[in-house]
Order: sequence, then structure tokens, then C-alpha cells
Amino acid sequence: MSTPSVPSAPPATGAADPDDTVAAAVLALGDDALVLAQRLGEWAGNAPVLEEDVALTNIALDLLGQARTLLSMVGDEDALAFGREEHQFRNVQLVEQPNGDFARTIARQLYVAVYQELLYTALAGAGGPTAALAAKAVHEVAYHRDHAEQWTLRLGDGTEESHRRMQSALDGLWRYTGELFQPLDGLPVDLSALHEPWARRIADIVGRATLTVPQGPDHTPWAAGAGRQGVHTESFGRLLAEMQYLHRAHPGASW
Repeated sequence: MSTPSVPSAPPATGAADPDDTVAAAVLALGDDALVLAQRLGEWAGNAPVLEEDVALTNIALDLLGQARTLLSMVGDEDALAFGREEHQFRNVQLVEQPNGDFARTIARQLYVAVYQELLYTALAGAGGPTAALAAKAVHEVAYHRDHAEQWTLRLGDGTEESHRRMQSALDGLWRYTGELFQPLDGLPVDLSALHEPWARRIADIVGRATLTVPQGPDHTPWAAGAGRQGVHTESFGRLLAEMQYLHRAHPGASW
């Protein structure tokens, strides 16, 4: 198995070699998709109803396909997924957050899917190495967004208990959302410019669900988010251990 080439995170100055900067940005998007796919895969066999078991698994498979394409653009996809240490992953901290109850999973999905729909739409129109992937992925993430939107409406405007849990989930994950819009210098898209339309769409969905947009900080020094720099939350190590165990225990094995 070849040794993975792991680009470093793009420096804030943007002074790195342009090719390395592009690779680092592609790797970050691939890690977002890979880690979220792993989290959603944890629902397989455990979802509240059979229909959701299938839906969440299908969303996880869509994300896994996106991750494979992105990681293959910068190296060996297996080595990058299963051979790196925790600090070498560049995913945002939001996607690694534990599933919690169903409302917490839906809140995480809503925040990420709205962001990804905006991101891939912009990337598809911007050209560059990610345009082809983005043009395909935008249709998938539009479904992911619709799935999360419909559940947010059902839970928010449902029972008193479902409303309480959905609001708690939105509030608890809000502090991780600002990291989505930190600059990735190698992309032909200004991520910070996506924040305003993202916030507007989230406010519309949350309002129709009779819920309230969280008022805490999302992208100030008091907010969470250093995953792009390789700093991850406590639960991420356990996620990686489960994801990488078989590959590390039996290196080079094949079915």
C-alpha cells in the first residue's frame, strides 16, 4: 500500500504553493463527507423506523461516494481514510459531532446539507478541479437538505416533546456552524460569502418549524471550530478507531 500524501492545511496567508493549497482544500471537503458518512452509518439498524434506516443509510452512501472522489483527487483514498492519525484530518468539527437523539442528527444534517447545497452549486459554476464532482453532488445534497428540512418541520411543529428536543439540538450545535465558512484558499469560491444565504435559508426553515434560530456566537472567538487545523473533539478519536480498526488490524487484506 502506498504511503498517503497528506497536504498540510492552507495557511491563512495563502502563501503556500498553489497546487498544495488546492489539494488541501479538496482534502478538507473529502474529510467532511467521509466523517459525516461514518456518523450517519451508525444509524444503520438503529433508526426510529425502517424508512429512516434506509434514508439515512442512502445519504451516508451518497456522502461516501463524494468522499471517495475527493480523496482520490489528492492521493490513495484507502490510505487517506484509514491510514491517517486524528490530527491529520481536516474536517470541520460539526460533522464529527455524535448523533445523539434523532433530533440532534437532523439538526446537524440541516446545518450541513444547506451549506453543501450552496457550496456545490457555487463550485459547479466556478470551474476548476471540483466542478464535475460538484455538478453531480448538488443533486444529492439537495435531497439531503429536503430530508432534513421536512424532519425539522415535523419535529418542530409536532408534539411539545419533539419541539423541545429539536430546539435543544439546534441550540447545541449552533456554535460549530461558523467553521463551515472559514476560508479554504484552494477553492474558487469565497466560503464566507455563503454565510448570509445559509443563515437566511436556515432562518426560513426554522421559522416555519415554529422554532427559534439560536442566538449564540457561531463564528466569533467564543465559538467552536478548529477542525480545519487538525484539532478535533473528544468523540472523534472513538469514531476513527471504529472506522479504521479492520484496515489497521489486517493491513493489505482484501475480500
